[in-house]
Amino acid sequence: MNKSRHAPDIWILMVILSLLAIGMVMVYSAGSVLGFRNYGDSFYFVKRQLLFAGLGLGAMFVTANTDYLVLKKLARPALIVCFILLVLVLIPGIGVVRGGARSWLGISSFGIQPSEFMKMGMILYLANWLGKEDYDISTFTRGLLPPLALIGSAFALIMLQPDLGTGTVMFGAALMMVFTAGARMKHLLSLGALGVAGFAALVAAAPYRLQRITAFLDPWSDPLGAGYQIIQSLYAIGPGGLGGLGLGMSRQKYSYVPEPQTDFIFSILAEELGFIGGLIVLLLFLILIWRGMKVAMSLPDRFGSYLAVGIVCMVAVQVVINIGVVIGLMPVTGITLPLISYGGSSLTLMLTALGILLNLSRYAR
Repeated sequence: MNKSRHAPDIWILMVILSLLAIGMVMVYSAGSVLGFRNYGDSFYFVKRQLLFAGLGLGAMFVTANTDYLVLKKLARPALIVCFILLVLVLIPGIGVVRGGARSWLGISSFGIQPSEFMKMGMILYLANWLGKEDYDISTFTRGLLPPLALIGSAFALIMLQPDLGTGTVMFGAALMMVFTAGARMKHLLSLGALGVAGFAALVAAAPYRLQRITAFLDPWSDPLGAGYQIIQSLYAIGPGGLGGLGLGMSRQKYSYVPEPQTDFIFSILAEELGFIGGLIVLLLFLILIWRGMKVAMSLPDRFGSYLAVGIVCMVAVQVVINIGVVIGLMPVTGITLPLISYGGSSLTLMLTALGILLNLSRYAR
């Protein structure tokens, strides 16, 4: 295959760095009160975020400058390792329980989330699988069911932790790749009906999930329980108005919004920087998605195209879910905002994935 390599997409690079810079500022602002209260250091969260951002930027530099076709050889072993990690995390004494979910591997406050690795592992493997010239996904039994069975197996392991948010992002991005590869709509709709029934069963199986659904529909029915997070998030966004209360001037970060530096960081951003600040962040994500899809449509090979689609959809699904939760349009799922929220595994792996997207942009026609 003849490939012409050029400079990476400057729009994608500038958006990544801009969102990362905004995230650093907001992690400090949103997490300063909690950091001082719990650790005696207002800079606790931002210092750790800087560390993981440094690791992520280093990984992004490597993935942006390594021929992406090398990743084809890593697709199968990477997926196998991800499945092994998902099994290990479920074993008591090995997996670490945080926030009610056995989702972590590590020691003390340092750890990794295998489910975060699975998101990228699944995208990489599907890009290689769906990108084969002789693969026909338009057939149901031999074409569509095998990748869906693989995706469903990974989703089931993630749900055993349980981690509905990360599982939904992985499943959503993978499903978009399958759709892009040419799966028939009637097949997807038929399986979608079964998926809705399965989702209803998952919700019914765990009372806390049902509480989150009812809180999403009417948070005031349980304002001090299941509806608390959504109500406090809206209390933050409302006073922000057009221009915000000013950077560092949030009132809701004073132990009202739970974990304001992670899942609900956008509500603090909207409170301090207002509608304008929130709109700027959303526009940056839209530019990233637009340029990423443009790259996907301009690559000379199917593997690269599907890989770009998977990475862009992973970002898009995560942004939609996080913002939807924060503004009360979706039930609480525990999803971070890419490049903005505090997080070690999620930030480092997101930068690594975006480095691959930058790499792909160097070969776009």
